[in-house]
Amino acid sequence: MNYRLGVDTGGTFTDATLINQTTGDIHVSKVPSTPSDPSRGFLNAVSRILDNSAIPAEEVAFLVHGTTVATNAIIEGNMAPVAFITTHGFRDMLEIARQIRPSLYDLQFQNPPALVPRQYCYGVMERLDDRGNIITPLDESDVEQLALKLSETPIESIAICFLHAYVNDVHERKAEKIFKKYLPNVFISRSSGVAPEFREYIRATTTVINAGVRPVVAGYLQQIENQLDNQGLKSELLLMQSSGGVYPFEAAKDKPVFMVESGPAAGVMAARYLGNRMSCDNLISFDMGGTTAKAGMIENGKVRVSKEYEVGKQASSSEHGSKGQGYPIRTPVIDLVEIGAGGGSIAWVDTGGGLRVGPQSAGAEPGPVSYASGGQEPTITDANLILGRIDAAYFLGGELRLDVEAAQRAIGTRCSEPLGMDLIETAYGILEIANAAMAGALRRVSVHRGYDPRDFALVAFGGAGPLHANRVASELGIKTIIIPVSPGTFSATGLLVTDLRHDYTQTLLESLGELQISQVVEVFESLKQDGQKALTREQVQTNAMDFEYAMDMRYLGQSFDLSIPFVHQELVSDDMKEIMSERFHSAHLQEYGFHAVDEPIMVVQAKLTAVGRLAKPSISQSQLEAQGDHRGTQTREVFFGESGGFVECPIYHRSRLETNSTLPGPAVIQELGSTTLIHPGSHFHLDDYANILITQGS
Repeated sequence: MNYRLGVDTGGTFTDATLINQTTGDIHVSKVPSTPSDPSRGFLNAVSRILDNSAIPAEEVAFLVHGTTVATNAIIEGNMAPVAFITTHGFRDMLEIARQIRPSLYDLQFQNPPALVPRQYCYGVMERLDDRGNIITPLDESDVEQLALKLSETPIESIAICFLHAYVNDVHERKAEKIFKKYLPNVFISRSSGVAPEFREYIRATTTVINAGVRPVVAGYLQQIENQLDNQGLKSELLLMQSSGGVYPFEAAKDKPVFMVESGPAAGVMAARYLGNRMSCDNLISFDMGGTTAKAGMIENGKVRVSKEYEVGKQASSSEHGSKGQGYPIRTPVIDLVEIGAGGGSIAWVDTGGGLRVGPQSAGAEPGPVSYASGGQEPTITDANLILGRIDAAYFLGGELRLDVEAAQRAIGTRCSEPLGMDLIETAYGILEIANAAMAGALRRVSVHRGYDPRDFALVAFGGAGPLHANRVASELGIKTIIIPVSPGTFSATGLLVTDLRHDYTQTLLESLGELQISQVVEVFESLKQDGQKALTREQVQTNAMDFEYAMDMRYLGQSFDLSIPFVHQELVSDDMKEIMSERFHSAHLQEYGFHAVDEPIMVVQAKLTAVGRLAKPSISQSQLEAQGDHRGTQTREVFFGESGGFVECPIYHRSRLETNSTLPGPAVIQELGSTTLIHPGSHFHLDDYANILITQGS
């Protein structure tokens, strides 16, 4: 058992990466996703890569999966029927929601519909105060009657969210026990087990979403596990979390809300791993697939992890993004900005006669017009094809031949003619609109966070990322672009270079000045014990366990907080309060551009992350060593806006490029699963790790 296998299911393609743990040799495959049944795409990817590599299934020791199943269930409204159980008098919590809107003066804005219809929202008699003291004991007969009532409904899952259960979960546990007795086949999620944090609404939405996707995810995971077993693949199945860590199969079935952004998180973790190998600590990851484009940040070798995320909207982002368009979830998630700009994003003309791109996508079924699979709407991929940037005969390594004439007809009929524009001009306009949107995403993850993107290198991957990276980077003044080995399947590689992870929180709500250090030490020791138990169950040795400490802090009166990390030695230091105060003021200045050193500070909650280190494979440096002359074996006319038209452009095959031989743009570099476009005025070479390094402006 000498191989690790990662499978990443995206909206358009499902990617697989197989790594030999001893030699570092890589095998990759890319197959169309199957949205109607995602398990088929997953199993097709597994079968394809094992067949192509001639590796027996029993040789796979390690299988990690990143999936959009949970995300799709939320976005498409396919969550299982949920009953929401809360404290008497608060059944309308989900309907009232939060009075947050993305645009203050948008009179047409409407909140997204409540996650649970009102007829399935119930209140039961119980009440705790904010310190967890019982004011009104749980009326168990009330819960029993409700359980009998729910047995006559189509409810498949229950979400329990009592007031102040984050402090004392005794009532939630009692209610859970009763529901399990009367409804043994119904999934039950309680807020104290999913998101034990204050703020009842976001705790409720997190719990409800977990409850709604549990039957969907559990069914999906059980299905693929059964099929893998039939194929002779006996390795443990791990799932990628939104936080960038992995967790076991059973934990994923119990808390699927932690894997809502599993696929995009894998890409950022792959970028971090690459940066560590290259001794490049400041990176912006740029992942452009078939459906969306995602941007993330790595600063000083660390990935930014946020505490809050919104799902169910067209343009997703973490806590600092535009709020109010979706449903908030309170789980650790890599700080990402995601927009509807992928290779399959549809170009269209609005009622005002303006050219628009996305967020709608042709997806995998039917896909872009040029796929000749039934698609009728022109896409970014079709525009790239018309402009000569994609080889119609070499798409997916030649497995799929693209129809150029169909792409021309679609863009002409749907866009050029209504706009009264030339076909080439329109195709270029489609790409420029998409590039501007993606540059905006990179600004949101950097400039809007208080960072200068010019201080970072751009790691571009995904099937379409290398095509657009050079142009997008130029918009932000980024000088260095890194195209990793096998960029089209890079996220699948990221699945294999992460660690086991469990996150724990406990609300404190104390001023820093009045906080007792002994109390903080006690809280963190309790959380650490929980983490040790979880990692021990997963057979992690003590010397492979790491624990990361943080406290969420804010100025008194603020609504939102910042997560301030520290090490264990600082926790037991006599200067702990002074250290935390200085660190918070500094973080506030970085994030918001000011600080108020005389204002009192509140400590909202303690956070601990338990990490079980997994051995990392050493990816082979010689995988793409030169196999011939570095000169282009052919040329093709490619359109560049800065050149004012089509340019005779050399076409290189990545496997034939020589290490450290610098070549000028313009150029096109082809490989299985992706195409890299080098613009005029840029240069490129292969480094010692077989990455393509693009330098702009020299």
